[in-house]
Amino acid sequence: MIGIFKTNIATKEDRQTILEAIRSRFEVGQCHVDLEDCDKVLRITEMKAQEDEVISFVKGRGFDCDVLE
Repeated sequence: MIGIFKTNIATKEDRQTILEAIRSRFEVGQCHVDLEDCDKVLRITEMKAQEDEVISFVKGRGFDCDVLE
């Protein structure tokens, strides 16, 4: 499963922090945040967690996160 989320992650430091946290908490393939995109898209491949779990996890770290429609 691939998860695609819109976020408000804005800095390289925040991106690094949240990606490390996601990798340590969930079983995922690759994950990336596109800081150049207006939606700051978080893309996670080979995601075994439910989307709502990832959203809650990211929000719990102080970032906005919702499924990209």
